[in-house]
Amino acid sequence: MAPVEPIPEPKPVQEKRVAPTPGPGDFYYDGPYFVFTEQYHLRRGWCCQSGCRHCPYGFVKPNPELAIDAGKEP
Repeated sequence: MAPVEPIPEPKPVQEKRVAPTPGPGDFYYDGPYFVFTEQYHLRRGWCCQSGCRHCPYGFVKPNPELAIDAGKEP
């Protein structure tokens, strides 16, 4: 009889986050931009780290222009 190979352990499944469908009061338009409100962000329950205008989680997207200017002397 041939030796039986052990069954490999399954790889952990990465949890996929699904955001709720935006409803009334969850967004508004600012010119061509679709802007989510704080209400929507809280209902979604996690920070996307995109630098959203109404982010209730305190994330601030770094500004590369400020980083370049920081190294210059006045």
